[in-house]
Amino acid sequence: MKKLHSLFIAKLLASSLLGATLFSTGGCTQENSSKETNPSTEAGGEKAVIYQVLPRLFGNTNSTNKPWGTLAENGVGKFSDFTPKALSEIHALGATHIWYTGALHHALVGDYTEYGISNDDPDVVKGRAGSPYAIKDYYSVNPDLANNPAERLQEFQALVQRSHAAGLKVIIDIVPNHVARAYQSLDKPRNLRDFGADDNTQVTYARNNNFYYVVGEDFRVPVAEDGYLPLNGEANDLVDGQFAESPAKWTGNGARSPQPAMHDWYETVKINFGVRPDGSKNFSELPRQYAERDYRAHAQFWADKKVPDTWKKFRDITHYWLDFGVDGFRYDMAGMVPVEFWSYLNSSIKMRNPDALLLAEIYTPERYRDYLHLGKMDYLYDKVGTYDAIRAVMENSASTDKIAEVQAGLIDISAHMLRFMENHDEQRIASSEFAGNPKAGKPAILVSAALSPAPTLIYFGQELGEPANRDAGFGKASRTTIFDYWSVPSVRRWNNKGAFDTALLTKEEKELRSFYQRLLNFSKQSPALRGDYLDLHSYNRQKNSGYGEKQFSFARWSEQEKLLVVANFDNRAVSFNFQLPEVLIKHWNLEMGQFKATSQLSQKTIDLEVNNQLGSMKIDLEPFESHIFIITRHPQD
Repeated sequence: MKKLHSLFIAKLLASSLLGATLFSTGGCTQENSSKETNPSTEAGGEKAVIYQVLPRLFGNTNSTNKPWGTLAENGVGKFSDFTPKALSEIHALGATHIWYTGALHHALVGDYTEYGISNDDPDVVKGRAGSPYAIKDYYSVNPDLANNPAERLQEFQALVQRSHAAGLKVIIDIVPNHVARAYQSLDKPRNLRDFGADDNTQVTYARNNNFYYVVGEDFRVPVAEDGYLPLNGEANDLVDGQFAESPAKWTGNGARSPQPAMHDWYETVKINFGVRPDGSKNFSELPRQYAERDYRAHAQFWADKKVPDTWKKFRDITHYWLDFGVDGFRYDMAGMVPVEFWSYLNSSIKMRNPDALLLAEIYTPERYRDYLHLGKMDYLYDKVGTYDAIRAVMENSASTDKIAEVQAGLIDISAHMLRFMENHDEQRIASSEFAGNPKAGKPAILVSAALSPAPTLIYFGQELGEPANRDAGFGKASRTTIFDYWSVPSVRRWNNKGAFDTALLTKEEKELRSFYQRLLNFSKQSPALRGDYLDLHSYNRQKNSGYGEKQFSFARWSEQEKLLVVANFDNRAVSFNFQLPEVLIKHWNLEMGQFKATSQLSQKTIDLEVNNQLGSMKIDLEPFESHIFIITRHPQD
């Protein structure tokens, strides 16, 4: 099918009374043809589905869950818990990628000195199991997760190989903005130096320093607030309110005091990327025209440039893991690192593995296009935008009109915006602090998954309606803890002593998982969901009294498929006469007569009638019921 020029159609409809927005999400338009296409659409590739999981929690079947419990009391998951059966079930759910959060060696409260690993000081560790984002050794993995800590890298490599055998590509975190205060790599290649090993600590800043320093001041542990005590006040030889760091380093969130506050990222130190304390850049600027050039041109640009030492260290780290077998990286707080560094790093990664998936956590919409086009990211978090808009609908604080508005604002980059409704930073849908009902997440994840060719992220347990309803110690209810030794009740039931089946799941959990499985598998395979998009919500809001602010709809299509997506965010049943505008009827070449709309997630079938260049269909939806309808000619025609 011949694609319509995106911006032309958008302007045409904006000037009409239709109130719809039509644009291409499946590739390049005439105006951006010099830019790289969305990786998931090249060569007809699948739409990616990323399954995020914390190995520490995934395989842990210990049900004790004592707040602030030790590893011995509460247990811990292992790399080996990801058996071929577990991985095959994750793949069968619809996942194409698995993101092992917390796989890298981070600071934790545990004694591994017999393996040559220094103890971490609880005064600068969050929780007991530690934050996955306070990396202690970029060239190793968390010893907690290995059956034999001495062979932890071999065990992780075996996990990568099992993942690949199950049809899953592997993603790990790279945390470029900060590292643990006691960073020390035992497993780095012999020719490499640790972060800070060659720093001039007599100055606040130097271009090739890896850290920033508070010259002449020693680090001081934060003053406890709100009754917080390390390890909840448990006696420990290392809990003494002291941590040796002289001179003090800037804290990970940029705090420059030698004594950070409790709300600062006190367990980490800020990495220096060649940005002076006044914010000016101490490296070559990337010309704006490179937004139109591919990663090869970016790699060539940096080939003869002198770059800060930190840049080269992260290049070496990512290349190490690529050679290890990792297929992509999720970059923590990427927006806190200069875009020129991303051009340098990501172009070097793509030169080594063009298929590597590069995903950035970023929350500043005004910088999205720079991080995509200049920074050469594949995908960005769509939190400040689609997630926030959908959540507001679910919490009855906004109408679905906001979702349509957000999509119109992402017209040119929608294919690069990762969609999610849960991750390790966000509250669980089923928690009382969010929707309080896992069924309320069904229209949310359906809309998220169907909006564009960009990946969909599923957080482990989301497909089971996990409510995360208990405080774990440092980690609080509503978010599954990333700081404590803990287990996830719904995931334990699904584990079922390694069977990874539905035998112990409740009826509601089985139904919800089945919904996710049908949705995700359809979404990754559907050619229409890698194709074009038309907002039907605005049109129906104007034309239809029964279609309201709790419903949302749009069309997606390709040469092979024509889809209508209709979602009900209301906890009440609704009925309305759904209408299709003339522009869509003409573009789909639907002649006058009867067509059939068949749900791809259920057996529901509705008649679509086309008359006088307009389409209409009577739709009845139960509470939180949503559908992806495929349009075909009615058999009787």
